[in-house]
Amino acid sequence: MSGTRIAVIADIHGNDLALEAVLADIERRGISRIVNLGDHLSGALNAARTADILMARPDILAIAGNHDRWLLDKPRSDMGDWDRIAHELLSPQHLNWLAQLPASRTVQDDIFLCHGTPASDTTYWLDEAARDGAMRLSSLARIESLAEGFGHPVLLCGHTHIARAVRLPDGRLIVNPGSVGSPAYDDDTPFEHKVETGSPHARYAILENRDGLWEAAFQLVAYDHMAMARLAESRDQHAWASALSTGWLR
Repeated sequence: MSGTRIAVIADIHGNDLALEAVLADIERRGISRIVNLGDHLSGALNAARTADILMARPDILAIAGNHDRWLLDKPRSDMGDWDRIAHELLSPQHLNWLAQLPASRTVQDDIFLCHGTPASDTTYWLDEAARDGAMRLSSLARIESLAEGFGHPVLLCGHTHIARAVRLPDGRLIVNPGSVGSPAYDDDTPFEHKVETGSPHARYAILENRDGLWEAAFQLVAYDHMAMARLAESRDQHAWASALSTGWLR
């Protein structure tokens, strides 16, 4: 498999312009294999058009994230803003497509795909929320414990929106490609915290097998992020607008 290159995308969150820019960048680099780690549609943006783009690309190997699951399982009255706005824009065809996505999968026996951790789509893996509200790199012991039982050379995760690669002592590589469409957000679980990447770029990763060893390279892609920020602002989603325009929550 030496020389194999695979593009890894995650956490699009209905940002169709960011998705188009990332897919164009991947094509420009001549990469034909793409895997997608979930949370495709939820957000204040263009959920339906994002779904249409993805449904037209059956070559992209996708799994579901927690927000994809919530779009299917939660009553609309129990949904947060991200899911409620997206759900109102989606057709039954879009939801049926989401329902067919598995929670995890393996590629060529070498690469394991999950959204959060192998056991949970809502658990952060490579980073943790600190009690001061910031995000920090997880301890090696914690990262290893969450990888127990999964001997694949590469383990892929999303969910935190933070691009990160960790090489375990046994050589396994765990990679979070960052978020295609949501460069900052806040959450109150397990306690209030912010995730801020500091720039409005769309993000993804490229995996490459070099003489039997997998490596990861992170890519930042510019796109018309202000158009997306204006759309979020028009829907009174001010935190979204700040995140999209700057990569920070202001």
